[in-house]
Amino acid sequence: MNGMLNLLAETVTDKIEFPNLFSGSIAINRVAFNLFGMDVYWYGIIIALGVILAFIYAMKRTKQFGLIGDHVFDVVFVAIIFGFIGARAYYCIFINAEINFFDLRHGGLAIYGGIIGAALAAAVMCIIRKVKLPALFDLGGLGLLIGQGIGRWGNFVNQEAYGAPTAGTLPWGMTGTIIIDDPLVVAMQNQLDKAGEGVYALVHPCFLYESLLCFVGFILLHIWSKKLRTFDGEIFLLYVMWYGTGRALIEGLRTDSLMLGDIRVSQLVGIVSAVVALGLLIFFKLKLTKKNGYVIYCETAESKERLEAYELRQTILEEKAKAKKAMKKAEEIAPSILAEGTEDITIESDYVPDTENKSEESDGEETEETEESEDSDTENE
Repeated sequence: MNGMLNLLAETVTDKIEFPNLFSGSIAINRVAFNLFGMDVYWYGIIIALGVILAFIYAMKRTKQFGLIGDHVFDVVFVAIIFGFIGARAYYCIFINAEINFFDLRHGGLAIYGGIIGAALAAAVMCIIRKVKLPALFDLGGLGLLIGQGIGRWGNFVNQEAYGAPTAGTLPWGMTGTIIIDDPLVVAMQNQLDKAGEGVYALVHPCFLYESLLCFVGFILLHIWSKKLRTFDGEIFLLYVMWYGTGRALIEGLRTDSLMLGDIRVSQLVGIVSAVVALGLLIFFKLKLTKKNGYVIYCETAESKERLEAYELRQTILEEKAKAKKAMKKAEEIAPSILAEGTEDITIESDYVPDTENKSEESDGEETEETEESEDSDTENE
């Protein structure tokens, strides 16, 4: 046991182990590469990958929600920026330590702050770009599940967002070079050593729990959005209810929760948001029905007309661009064709004026004319 801990502590590269799943360790370097003297961490790369994939998915499904792709792009782009700002601000407000907001190399991000910041920015942009807010939020909920599911693996690389230590019997329990120095883990390990248990103090991989929560939720809501969605905003409410409930349960296992006194902030927000989402879901399910004349936005005349007008405009712009390109190409080719034609044109002729013959013929004609004139004169005489 101590040999394993010492081996992990002495290595420069961090290592993570799941002793009850497989032997050996996973070597991880938190730094992916160095750019202009600055370390670029895997955490940031993984977060960025999650955002990009969520963005791609959302853009692929805009028409299915009756939305125009360019307008959604504008809204989502701004929402992502304010989502990061909100995530950082939320973390700095509730962390029990002095953290510089702009020092991104220290401290972290809080997903609930990101959701709040992104939602507020998206609401404002929807008004500016005239985008149907509930439909966009449905699309956003699906995107968030993708981004969160991938982004949580940044916590795996950093060996953070894990749960309380267990007595080593957890089948998927984990440990690592950073985890073993956690005071709670050290205390648990000392107890196990004194009891002669001969097992490791392993922690709950809460990052994995939340990642699975998001991926399963995405699959379910993706299917729901295609077959069972009855009103705009339904998918987003289901997302809030699903994630809020799961996060509240998972947060109870974590040892690094943001606290408000004795209350785990994320657990409180998760429970409250899930209850509110459930209430709104029931209310709108009863109110927004076909019997009451409700039509989902993607099936409305407004949505269809806007999409048709947008597609027509795009077609016209594409045709104009093609025509302009063709004219430019023609202008480039025409001078070269004319130049080549004029270079090959030369005046060639085998005709040479026969001045001698002409002179002889002229002289002959003059002689004949003279003789004729003389004859005529003689006759006249």
